[in-house]
Amino acid sequence: MKIKCADFNAVVISRPSFDDTALISFLESQGLDWVRSGGTEAEEIVEVSGRVCYLSFGKNRQSPRDNKSYIANLISQGHESVLEHVNWTVLLSGVSRGFTHQLVRHRVGFAYSQLSQQYHDESDALFVVPPSIKKNKELFTEWADDIYRSLSTYRKIINTVEKSQLTDKESLRELRTAARSALPNATESKIIITVNARALRHFFEVRGCLEGDWEMRQVACKLFEMVCCDAPSLFYDFKKVEMLDGSFKLVKR
Repeated sequence: MKIKCADFNAVVISRPSFDDTALISFLESQGLDWVRSGGTEAEEIVEVSGRVCYLSFGKNRQSPRDNKSYIANLISQGHESVLEHVNWTVLLSGVSRGFTHQLVRHRVGFAYSQLSQQYHDESDALFVVPPSIKKNKELFTEWADDIYRSLSTYRKIINTVEKSQLTDKESLRELRTAARSALPNATESKIIITVNARALRHFFEVRGCLEGDWEMRQVACKLFEMVCCDAPSLFYDFKKVEMLDGSFKLVKR
């Protein structure tokens, strides 16, 4: 094959961490105590954030709900601002530039750092092939040929365009900016995202269910699996459902 296709991968590089000793010290200074009822670090951060609003700590002040029920009640009542205190940082690779163009439209609760095509040489770029093309041998061959021509054009621009009168740094930026114009949306990219639980819930609801957008569903489902390991109660009302083609989508329970 003339081109190299990328494999999707996602890794969590930062997750919620709770310093409960600091909280307990604060509560003691206020003459309060906290009746803990289980929950992960992320889930306890959400519970504490909710309880601080009313200083509802201690046997005489706390509701009988355990951590899981407390969070479920917050979500059912629409009081999701406390979920913004819980964040994950995830490194995505093997995703297409077309995908990231859509992803970065999500601004509230998200932060991004993406591989720059102005500074990174894409002469050996990988590419993301849609499943509908991959399973059609004839179509895939034609697609791969077009991708290869684009990559060849990129390499030609990099190797033949004369340097401008700019500084070396800016001349190289200008060159790669010109060259990247030949690359397709299927070009593989790498991006780090930091996102809070409330923003993720919105992302799962509006993106995880898009049956016609396989890459959004793929990323949404992977993120769902990862964050549920740390905070299942924050996403209890979502579930993965298998589609007829064997892929998955997210739906509200």
